[in-house]
Amino acid sequence: RMDEIRSLAAAYEVPVVEDAAEALGSFYKGSACGALADLGVLSFNGNKIITTSGGGALLASDEALIQKARFLATQARDPAPHYQHSQIGYNYRLSNVLAGIGRGQMEVLEERVAQRRANFERYCTYFNNRRQEGFEVKFQEEAEDLFSNRWLSCILVDPDANHGLTREHFRLALERENIEARPLWKPMHLQPIFKRALYYGSNTAEYLFDIGLCLPSGSNLTEPDFERIFAVFDTLLSRKPAALS
Repeated sequence: RMDEIRSLAAAYEVPVVEDAAEALGSFYKGSACGALADLGVLSFNGNKIITTSGGGALLASDEALIQKARFLATQARDPAPHYQHSQIGYNYRLSNVLAGIGRGQMEVLEERVAQRRANFERYCTYFNNRRQEGFEVKFQEEAEDLFSNRWLSCILVDPDANHGLTREHFRLALERENIEARPLWKPMHLQPIFKRALYYGSNTAEYLFDIGLCLPSGSNLTEPDFERIFAVFDTLLSRKPAALS
């Protein structure tokens, strides 16, 4: 909905910051995610599609914004021969070593995106083949004007559409075989630290958290890895939930 967001923000002269932490390699209407707003933020955390082990990047087309960000990220020192600060600064610099790793990883970005998208297609094919047995997990669809990096393959498991099987049935079945999977992100307003904070909105985030599962999605997944995962699913889908408790 970036077009609508940008239009509304422009009407009220509100700057837009795009959280593209997980979206490197994705495109919206032909434009790279991270470059769709006044400022864009990318993450290079260890679990992202490319990594510097930590840190990230700030993107902007306005050179003044970039210079201001660099100033604040490098302690906000005044131009003096001694340490002097007229503004509060931070130490958000990425080390030269990690930056070098990141530059090297950028060269394989397209390959990583292709691998993640292939992972997603493997899961789609598997579950589509189980539909005739009455199992119907859902995936996030890719709209016509989008190109997703499929950084993380996730499913929604509605018990009513899957013979009573829940997200936790899938997660625990994988866990028993030492295969990591986890629920989707817990909404901020449900976090204990924010329990007294005001919240406005519907229950969409809670619904996704309740039934959503993140599946193994690494760029280095092999055919034997998928065979292990699908063997777990085969066993799970052949049993009734009552027999799993």
